[in-house]
Amino acid sequence: MAFDGLMTAALVKELSDTLTGGRIIKIAQPEKDELQLQIKNYDTYKLLISADASLPLLYLTDESKQSPLSAPNFCMLLRKHFNSARILSVTQPGLERIVDFTVEHLNELGDICRKHIMVELMGKHSNIILVDENGIILDAIKRVSGMVSSVREVLPGRPYFIPQTQEKLNPLTVSFEEFLVLREKPMPLGKSLYTTFTGLSPQTANELCHRAGLSPDLPAAEFSEDFIRHLFRVFTELMEDIKAGVFLPNLIRKDGEPIAFSATALTLYKEDDYEAEDFSSVSALLQEFYSEKNTVTRIRQRSSDLRRVLQSALEREVKKYDLQLKQLKDTESREKYKVYGELLTAYGYSVEPGAKETTVTNYYTNEPLTIPLDETLSALDNAKRYFERYSKLKRTFEALSTQVEETKSAILHLESIKNSLEIARHEEDLVQIKAELTEYGYLKKHAMAANGGRGKKEKKVRITSKPLHYRTSDGFDIYVGKNNYQNDYLTFEFANGNDWWFHAKDCAGSHVILKNDGRAIPDHVFEDAGALAAFYSKNKDAGKVEIDYVDKKQVKKPNGAKPGFVVYYTNYSLMATPDISGLTEIND
Repeated sequence: MAFDGLMTAALVKELSDTLTGGRIIKIAQPEKDELQLQIKNYDTYKLLISADASLPLLYLTDESKQSPLSAPNFCMLLRKHFNSARILSVTQPGLERIVDFTVEHLNELGDICRKHIMVELMGKHSNIILVDENGIILDAIKRVSGMVSSVREVLPGRPYFIPQTQEKLNPLTVSFEEFLVLREKPMPLGKSLYTTFTGLSPQTANELCHRAGLSPDLPAAEFSEDFIRHLFRVFTELMEDIKAGVFLPNLIRKDGEPIAFSATALTLYKEDDYEAEDFSSVSALLQEFYSEKNTVTRIRQRSSDLRRVLQSALEREVKKYDLQLKQLKDTESREKYKVYGELLTAYGYSVEPGAKETTVTNYYTNEPLTIPLDETLSALDNAKRYFERYSKLKRTFEALSTQVEETKSAILHLESIKNSLEIARHEEDLVQIKAELTEYGYLKKHAMAANGGRGKKEKKVRITSKPLHYRTSDGFDIYVGKNNYQNDYLTFEFANGNDWWFHAKDCAGSHVILKNDGRAIPDHVFEDAGALAAFYSKNKDAGKVEIDYVDKKQVKKPNGAKPGFVVYYTNYSLMATPDISGLTEIND
């Protein structure tokens, strides 16, 4: 992704066209480094501005955020100055990642004043700064003292100036002679581009090289002046589009997940591996991208404790399983000791006292067999000792065989929960996963209150998470369980006997139900259902995944089985590609 100067330019054009002349009618600060302005122009717009160090944002949105009961100081200052203020212009200095909102308002005496809201979208240096008409800082959402930055203080009373961008060139006005400086830098061509010109990100630099047919990874000095001239033509064409306000907001997805966005066409992503989606506005693009990214990030954060507990439990069970297999292998010698005991019982009369070994005919194989002996014991006592060793190993084998199956079952169960965590989309999806981990002892129930240790009745959490619902191009409905409880529900409560059941073979994954509505089901619909079973399985990153599918009525659940565990004794198979781009997700 690249929130660079080009994306900022596209956003500024959109905001200028939409908000210029509008009045600010509401100001809120829902987060410590985030503002939401409501602006009335031809319509009412909501502008989200975030100076979050990890995710700086600026776009029009249709969503509202809840504000704190007590407004922060910076929010109160903006309300004081900008009550019914009018936006005169939205501009961008050069191709900097800075947006300048020039605002006109009346002061306490009724005189017309102008001020600027400077939005700096610069990663960890992002900020929202209120500046008066003389260029003096009134305040900022993040104050920066001289102890934090020796380059620029952002404090009330200090002059505002744009941070120096390491003496980079302005790409909108550069000449070919200036462009040739690329060859003088001892670095790859792509890096040379984005370190020489303001507002260019690594993604944009790579895109320019791709359009020119040049490798961004080769040293810039290796390219002749003709190659650099060709790159300059491509560069100039892009800058002319920027100056003319010609943008193509687009989002790049891989396996359904957004991975990059741009204000111009991205040709460096191969169509076979990536899916491009064009948007009518930059704000719509950014809202789509960041809402999906925020969801993934939030779920990762919310599920971090569950992941840690799950990973620890899984590692513990795997270690236990490996130890049990090793111990089980050690019991393979038990039959040998049984044969030793039997042969010593049969031929013990011929064993000389004090012998350390004896060789007898093994009547099971008719071959000679040498048996080690304890010279301090008689032949019969040696036989008795071998029978005791055999009995002990037999008991160990029987116990371990049961334990190995139990541990293997626990590993499969934990892997299925891990898969559920991987496909969780919303916080509600985590509720059932947490409940399952608690039910099987991986999470402790916090039932004791802190005050005096008295029992505290836990509030029952409402389950709102539902299985995923997809529809094929010809109208067949397919449902996917997001966790083991949903898998059981889909298979044994929701599905009818004539529906089809799908699951990735021999690996953790979702139960997938293809509804049979009485029509003949085409082969490609079975392939679609198989693709869903592959995509929502542990093996989704494989090129092909083997899928078992069967009439739902053939699927049974053994008594006492863990959630999501089923058996079936006859099935069909298909090889599926985990590609679900041709399916439509239905939001029930």
